[in-house]
This record gives sequence, C-alpha cells and structure tokens, in this order.
Amino acid sequence: MKLIDVIQRQHPPTPWAEGEKIPWNDPDFSQRMLDEHLSQEHDAASRRFEIIDQHVRWIHERVLERKPTRILDLGCGPGFYTHRLAQLGHRCVGIDFSPASIAYAREQAGEAGLDCTYEHQDIRTADYGEGYGLVMSVYGEFNVFRPEEARSILEKAYRALAPNGFLLLEPHTFEAVVKLGEQPAAWHTEEKGLFSEEPHLHLRENFWDAEKRVTIQRFYIIDATTGEVTRHSASMQAYTNEAYRSLLTECGFGQVTFYPALGGNAGDSEDYLTTILSRKCE
Repeated sequence: MKLIDVIQRQHPPTPWAEGEKIPWNDPDFSQRMLDEHLSQEHDAASRRFEIIDQHVRWIHERVLERKPTRILDLGCGPGFYTHRLAQLGHRCVGIDFSPASIAYAREQAGEAGLDCTYEHQDIRTADYGEGYGLVMSVYGEFNVFRPEEARSILEKAYRALAPNGFLLLEPHTFEAVVKLGEQPAAWHTEEKGLFSEEPHLHLRENFWDAEKRVTIQRFYIIDATTGEVTRHSASMQAYTNEAYRSLLTECGFGQVTFYPALGGNAGDSEDYLTTILSRKCE
C-alpha cells in the first residue's frame, strides 16, 4: 500500500472485508506476540500466571469437581491453561493459529512430561475429535469470528463433547465491543512493536457498525525508513447475553449459566468479558 491508499480508504469499512484478524499466524508476528504472552508485567496478550492459577483452580474444582477428564482448549495460545490442567491430572488438547505459541506449548509440555497435544490449526477448520469432558475458549477469542463461523465452532464443540460435557466460553460483553468501536482514532510512533521490528508510525482507527453489531479496527503501519504502508484489520461481533444464550441453545447446549468473571465472581476481574458455562445434555 501507499499513503494515498490510506487517504482514499473506504469509510466506514465493511466488517471482515479487509482482513479476518490481525496476523496471529505470521511467524514473525507470532514470535513477537509470544514475548507479550510470556510477560508478567501486563495482561494484554495472556493473563499473568497468578491469575491463570486462580482460573485453573476454579475450573478444576468447581466445574470439573476434581475429576480427571479430557479437555480441548480452542485458541490455547502458549498452553498456559492446558499445562496447568494437565498437572492436575487432565488430558489436554490445544489448537491455535500461532506457530510460535504452539511450538512453545509443545516444548513446555514435552519437558514436563505432560499429557498434552497441541495442533497448529485454525479452529474454524480444524477437526476437534470427540470424547471431551470440557471444551473451552477463553479471553475474548470468540467474538473475532463471523456469526456463521462462530455457530460452526459451537456446533463442532457440541459434537466433540461427551454426554454431559461442559462448554466454557469467555467472550466480550456487548457493551465492551461497542465501547471499542466508539474509541477515537489514535496514532503513535515505535522503534519496534508487534506489527514491525523496524521504526514505524502506527495509526489505528475504530468503527462501530450499529446495524450489524460489529466493531471494526484498522491498523496502518508506516515504515519510517521506506514509507511502505501495511494495513491490518480486525472485526468483532457483539452479542447480548440473550443472544449468547439463544445461540448456545440453538446449537444444542443446555443449562446455560452466566458468571461475572472466569472464576465465578467479579472481584478484580476484567469487566469487558463475561463467562458462560453450558452443558451437552443428552
């Protein structure tokens, strides 16, 4: 792209038309993102380990009642949740789009001798297998998919679960997606960052499509030396709690329960996420 393409960009953009998501599957991007996952200074990519430990304890004790089972983590990242769940006796499978995260997860599981299998695949097209006591997707990943893809993921999760198995989702709240789309455009300069290891100008703009209930984000990365422009785009579908409940019910799930946070109660949780626990009732 050139700067003139930025000036002549479509306004507002069409959801998902300019890209599915930011480039998690790009090897260089995923390696830079892995560094952010591993950081214990913030919760921007993955949560800090002390918080993950609390969540895993709740999943193991309250959801699974300390009974070892087979667990599928959709969008598992570097395997922080599956690693800890396997240490508690569960057999885990993780699927993720990021090559660096999957490589790290495999290495850590191998060194620790854990019963974990990690697949570098897109959860939209991956084969999930079957016989799980729990399928989980945490930290807001669910909303980045088009509605038809989200439904397909839930349908595959339902088929993958054993009878009475649990589905644990942690999506964004409707209000959080709206708020993100209504944020003003912003820019900053970086010597290096997630999108480039070279000095660059980072432009970001956000849009809220009220009709489609989608937030669209654009990221323009302008190389400080060459002036080359790279565009990335991400869209997020907003759902009310009732919409989440209806979608899960239509996909076959029952006993749909909402929690203010992963772990059961609000406390100091992220108020932009909600937690949904449902069950395959047969």
